[in-house]
Amino acid sequence: MSTPAPTILVVEDDDIVRFLIIDVLEELEFRVLEAADGNEALKTLGNLDQHIDLMMTDHGLPDMDGLQLADKARELRPGLPILFASGYAESIDVPGDMHVIGKPFSIDQLRDKVKQVLNN
Repeated sequence: MSTPAPTILVVEDDDIVRFLIIDVLEELEFRVLEAADGNEALKTLGNLDQHIDLMMTDHGLPDMDGLQLADKARELRPGLPILFASGYAESIDVPGDMHVIGKPFSIDQLRDKVKQVLNN
């Protein structure tokens, strides 16, 4: 019996960027949940019946920044792997147990980074 595909929660306020990321992740055979902002993400994270293997979030969200969201996500789901996507990847400071990918990224870069985070 095959193991189920990992589930990734994508949090991105730009609809086009969110759809592109989701499309790529689904092509790579991940299950994807989506949220347009931090509050929507927290509702999904609060549903503990929903399995989530990784949260990939934009650093700049309209209602709270990605770090604030990550802190709240970890309160709900301690140890949840978190991957920040940012056009300013080199200038954001993230905790050592969280990860960053710079925008724009290629499909290969996204695949490799997600696999790296999931395998940690």
